This record gives sequence, structure tokens and C-alpha cells, in this order.
Amino acid sequence: MNKIPNVNLADFISNDPIKKQQFISNIGQAFEEIGFVALSGHFLQPQLIDSLYTEIKNFFDLPEDLKKAYEIEGGGGQRGYTSFGKESAKGKKEGDLKEFWHFGQYVTDNEELEKFYPENVQVKEVPNFNAVGKETFQQLEKTASYILRALALYIGIDEFYFDQYIHNGNSILRPIHYPPIVDKPKGAERAAAHGDINLITLLMGAQGKGLQVKNHNGDWIDAVAQPDELMINVGDMLSRLTNNKLKSTIHRVTNPPQELWGTSRYSVPFFMHPVANMKLNCLEECISETSPKAYEDITAGAFLTERLIELGLIKNG
Repeated sequence: MNKIPNVNLADFISNDPIKKQQFISNIGQAFEEIGFVALSGHFLQPQLIDSLYTEIKNFFDLPEDLKKAYEIEGGGGQRGYTSFGKESAKGKKEGDLKEFWHFGQYVTDNEELEKFYPENVQVKEVPNFNAVGKETFQQLEKTASYILRALALYIGIDEFYFDQYIHNGNSILRPIHYPPIVDKPKGAERAAAHGDINLITLLMGAQGKGLQVKNHNGDWIDAVAQPDELMINVGDMLSRLTNNKLKSTIHRVTNPPQELWGTSRYSVPFFMHPVANMKLNCLEECISETSPKAYEDITAGAFLTERLIELGLIKNG
């Protein structure tokens, strides 16, 4: 596959069983074959998208010392600000050419989880930043829940299987700023080749070249969304759960050509995570003689910790 398929969520949530089934088949096959789709018909309104980009640009334009005041020492980057070059891809020593912010879950009806998750960090210099971030988080979470319902049906389990695990899940909204490149990078990219940790990722800001996906032939192909589309991909947790039936695809954000070094890039991925005690044991529906169980049993929380250590965001022990 050399092109990212397009799907429309409106087909799934319509009352037309033929359209719904076609959506299930299309997104399921795309996630088996390349692990990415471009999705229209989501719950983000254009006005909210415009407001979000205004607010994140206002935040990243703040002076460095003000931004660094929101960086939480020892927090593993789970909330607040992470400064430029601090995160690196698994197995790569060079830091990515980016800075970012994390909004986390807004817990309802669970005091225990509310105490367990770090609090969201309030930015006083950009008054609407937190309110717009929260609304975006919740609309992307709603969109993601329908995607997972479609995938549940595709792999032959109950449509609402994931609902219990993603309600109050440890999801993250990450506005990213890739600043202008000043000097020729020595081995560093805006985001080096990597797979995502979580169940699924919903990405805003994939318009224009930069994001690339590695297909099954080992070729890098451009993943470019239309203005009304989100780019959605399978993460490692869902790949484990489905015994590699649904593919977590390696992807990267390349550096622009030198004539565009002076430009910033902004993107906003939403990483859909379940609650920590969800078991990622390979589903029986995805195990067969030709596809034997590929992974040891593990919980989502333990798997996340392993990966954050590998990324250098938290220390081992």
C-alpha cells in the first residue's frame, strides 16, 4: 500500500447498516495493511481547531524561562511542558527537534484515579489555553471511542469492549512545536522513526509534507491529511492486544528542505491510553495456528512504564 486510505466517521455513526459495515471493513483493512487512515467526520469543529492553534502558538511564543517554569522535574513529561530536545526515539541518542505540552485526563466519577493521575498544569500567561485544551481533549477522546468500537467489531469482539477501559483512561493530548532549524542537524530529526505506545493516536496538523509512514515493503510514504481530516494510527498496545493483526506502523517527522528551515511546524497528537490495569493479553479471536501468540501477558500500566524508560523520560528504578 502506497497511499493512506480515507474514511468518514459519519458512515459509522449513521443509521445505515451498509455504510456502517463498509466503514468497519475499510478502517480494519487499512489498519491491517498499513496501520494509518485519514479520517473526516470527526467531532472537532473548525472553530475549536482554530482556537487551539491560536492558543498553542501563544504558549510556545512565550520566553524560554516562562515555559520552563511549567516543566515538572521527575514527572516523566506526563503533564505540563517538555523542553526542546529532551525526548528521543527508542534506540536513538539524539533528542528530537521539538518542544511540547501535555494535557492529561479529566477524571470523572473516580476519586482513586483522580489522585493517581498527575494534575493538569494551569498556564496563567495564556488565559484560554487550558479551557481550549480540555475541550479538544474531550472531543478527540469521543472520536477515538467510536474508532475503537468499529475496530472491536472488525476483530470479532463486542462493539463496546473498549469503553470500560478508555473511560478515565490515561490518555494524553500533546501540542508539539517544531521550531525553525537554525543549524544543520547532526543526525537529529523533528521526530525520529518510532512506533506509538498507546491504543490509537489521532493527529491534528498533518497537512503539508513532513509526516512519513513506513509501509510493509520498507518504503517511506508521505502521510498528508486534508484540512478537515485527522490522521489516525494504531499504537503498540493495540498491536499487542490483537496479536499483530492490526499493525503499529513506524513513522517519523522529517526535517524540511533547507529553504523551509526558517518555518515552525505545529502538530497535535492525541494518544488514546486505557486505564493502567487493562490487560494487553493477546485476544483469543486473534490467535490461530497460522498466527500463534506473539507476546507475553502484560498490563497497559506496566507496558507504559517500560516504554517511558526506553524513551528516557523516566529513570529505571
